[in-house]
Amino acid sequence: MNRRKFIKSVIFGGGGFLAAGYPVFIERYLIQINTYKIQVPNLPQEFHNFKILHLTDLHLGFLTPESIIEYVVKKSNILEKDIIVCTGDYINERNNTDQIDRVWPILNKLEAKSGVFSVLGNHDHWGNFERSLYCLEKSGQNIRHRVRSIEINNSRIWIGGAGDLWEDRLGIDETFHDVPQNEFKILLAHNPDTADQKFETKIDLMISGHTHGGQVLIPLFGPLILPVKNKRYSSGYIKTGDTNLFISKGIGWAVLPIRFNCLPEIAILELQA
Repeated sequence: MNRRKFIKSVIFGGGGFLAAGYPVFIERYLIQINTYKIQVPNLPQEFHNFKILHLTDLHLGFLTPESIIEYVVKKSNILEKDIIVCTGDYINERNNTDQIDRVWPILNKLEAKSGVFSVLGNHDHWGNFERSLYCLEKSGQNIRHRVRSIEINNSRIWIGGAGDLWEDRLGIDETFHDVPQNEFKILLAHNPDTADQKFETKIDLMISGHTHGGQVLIPLFGPLILPVKNKRYSSGYIKTGDTNLFISKGIGWAVLPIRFNCLPEIAILELQA
C-alpha cells in the first residue's frame, strides 16, 4: 500500500468508526436545553410565563452513568424555572435495587422555588416498586395519586400524578376528586397513552415521557422505536381530543443503547395564558 492509499484508508476507516460510534457514544451526551412556549386554555393570567422544568427517562445504568445524572440535576437547578416535574424511569435495571439506591440521592438534590413533583415509570416498577416508592416518598417529591396547588396572587393551579399505565392503577379521578372542576389542572403521567384512557377529570395539560422521542429518527420515515399504542405520541406538544399533551425526549435509553437525530433534552415548558 502506497502512502496515498494508506492515508485514504485511515480517513475512510476513521470516518466509518465515527459514523458507527456517533449514535452510541456521542449523541446521547449532547443534552439540549429546549424551551417550549405552550398556549393552554383556562390558564389563570397570573400564571402567564410560568416555567415548568421537565425531566424524564434518565435511565441510570449502562452508558448513562451517575456523572450524567449529576450533570442534569446541577444544570436543572441553575436554570430559570418555577417548578420541576419528573415523570419516571429513573433506572434501567430489572429485579434489583442497586440503581434505585444510587439514583435517588442524586434526584434528592433537585430544587425549585415552588416545588419538585415526581411520579414513577414502568422501569421503576420493574426494578423494584416497593423500593422505588419508598425512595420517592422519602424525597418529598411524591405526587403519585396526590394533588398539590400552587398559588400566585389568589389564583391557583393544581398538579396531580397518575400511576404508571402499564404497571400501576392510574387513579386520575380519585386524585383530582376534591379539585374544583373549572380550575386549571396539570397531570404527570409517565406514559402518554394515558391521555387516551377513560377518566372523567378535565385535564388542561398532561406531561409525559416514556417514548424517548423515538430514540432514532430516520429522515422521511420517523421514529424507529415508539413504545406507545398511539403513534402520534412521539415528542413535543400535541393537542388531543380532550387535553393538551407534552412529551419530552428524555435523557437516557431503553431497548437499544443508541440515539440518532434525537438529542436528549431538559425541557422547559413556558405556559402562555
